[in-house]
Amino acid sequence: MKLLFAGAKVYWHIFQPINFGAQVMLVRDGQVVLVRHTYKMGWSFPGGGVKRKESVETAVRREAMEEVGGTLGEVKLIGIYDNLRGPTSDHITLFLCHDFELNGKSDDEIAEVKFFPLDQLPEDIGRGTRRRIEEYLSGESRPAFGEW
Repeated sequence: MKLLFAGAKVYWHIFQPINFGAQVMLVRDGQVVLVRHTYKMGWSFPGGGVKRKESVETAVRREAMEEVGGTLGEVKLIGIYDNLRGPTSDHITLFLCHDFELNGKSDDEIAEVKFFPLDQLPEDIGRGTRRRIEEYLSGESRPAFGEW
């Protein structure tokens, strides 16, 4: 998996594609579900790319099932964010879900799935993920947009 990710980084550097993704902040009982991927460092929200002919909501539900074995109830749009720091132009649609069930199964790209108290996040959490959790805790209005 790490070798494939390294190859993808070379491709991204050459072609500088536009990526459109969907992630979900799963929050319940003062805790948030985060994942650690096998191919990159740090903790992040479950999610991934939107496929051709797939709605953003369908994509976030599919990714939740694939990455954390999650069945989502109502999802609410938090915002649409961009990450233009690397070789790609990433656009991330973030949803919030309080009504979900996890079956304990995840795909091969997930090294670990864990609940974290919202006030005790891991040190190696992604910058955008941390920023979105801080905004959630502050009660900032939604939907929003800006830098991931």
